[in-house]
Amino acid sequence: MSENVVVIYSGGMDSFTVLHKALRDGKTVHALSFDYGQRHKKELDYAAAVCKSLNVPHKIVDISAINSLIGGSSLTSDIDVPEGHYEEPSMKQTVVPNRNMILLSLAVGYAVSLEANEVYYGAHSGDHAIYPDCRPEFVEKMSDVCRIANYTPVEIVTPYIKDSKTAILTDGLKMGLDYGETWTCYNGRAKACGKCGACEERLEAFRENHCTDPLSYE
Repeated sequence: MSENVVVIYSGGMDSFTVLHKALRDGKTVHALSFDYGQRHKKELDYAAAVCKSLNVPHKIVDISAINSLIGGSSLTSDIDVPEGHYEEPSMKQTVVPNRNMILLSLAVGYAVSLEANEVYYGAHSGDHAIYPDCRPEFVEKMSDVCRIANYTPVEIVTPYIKDSKTAILTDGLKMGLDYGETWTCYNGRAKACGKCGACEERLEAFRENHCTDPLSYE
């Protein structure tokens, strides 16, 4: 019998690759997505479609009530989404206060209920400059806490913590994954904007892999 694991699955490129990596490793994946009051729900629609096609158990949990506590981000408040690369200081406007600690805590509770010992999420090196809760030191300390917070010890697993978005895409392409099944853009319009930090990094990853992004752009 394969091992139960929880994968925090946003519907974006990174978590899409992590989801498939866990499946390729023979894990029994339970995908978990969150509606935390983010600017749009398009990623969640993509996540639901992928899990349905893979027959992966999937929960979308509405925690949007916390939006009143974690405002001040362009992803959760009425603030324009900045354009440019993640390394630019303006991208700090996309930081949602304490987001990953909150989401990981909920995912760990779900893991304990499933008697699962691992929670996967898609932190990677490209996030380190802007997002403190994607850095190795955060993951290490969070994992330490999650090993002792319950009778069931839970490990936080970040397969790509030392890798760039380009390297994640390289790995996914080797697995034959279709990234047309993912959504990255911070704007939830019919087509991806191509200008926000998420789009910039995604397009850079495709360029560096010498291939074309299957998504349509404005």
